[in-house]
Amino acid sequence: MKPILILMTGTAMLSLAACSSEAPAPEATEAAETMPMDAMPSGAAGNSMVGGAEMFADKPIAANASAAPNLSTLVAAVTQAGLVETLSGPGPFTVFAPTNDAFGKVDKATLDGLMTDAKKADLTKVLTYHVVPGKMSAADLAAKITAGGGKAMLKTVQGDNLTLSMDGDKVKVAGMGGSTAYVSQADVMQSNGVVHVVDGVLLPKM
Repeated sequence: MKPILILMTGTAMLSLAACSSEAPAPEATEAAETMPMDAMPSGAAGNSMVGGAEMFADKPIAANASAAPNLSTLVAAVTQAGLVETLSGPGPFTVFAPTNDAFGKVDKATLDGLMTDAKKADLTKVLTYHVVPGKMSAADLAAKITAGGGKAMLKTVQGDNLTLSMDGDKVKVAGMGGSTAYVSQADVMQSNGVVHVVDGVLLPKM
């Protein structure tokens, strides 16, 4: 499977790439997904760990995504959508990356339907709704929320907005389609942007 992830601009679709790798024991993946953000383990060089795999700050988003076993459903979805290469490019990009558990919350019939060729356009809309142009760290997001009086609107590559707010000490991300997610792991730095792992799948207006 080739490396992937996601991107599209206005009417022009951009492409990305990703691939899956050998998964760790389920308990290791679950621990990584539920551990408080300030307790996330680091690799030998201080790199973030996602799903038990080290994410290298000098590698692009697509390459790192291919090593994260808890993002394999996202990888499969982007492959099905036919999005390739862009997230290996210079960017920068901010990606809200749903975990396998996040996709597990989606109705199975709905998810299976999106993974068909007939629904490829809808799948592309969903995937690109998780990508925002530019590189925004957790501190940048918090500053935007504060400046917006408690809310920040981020325009995605898909074209619709995400609404960010604070729920206690967690960043809440709301989609226009009524979906919500929380950032479970922030600031996974990449050479061409940053990934924030989220616990839900975000939906635009369909």
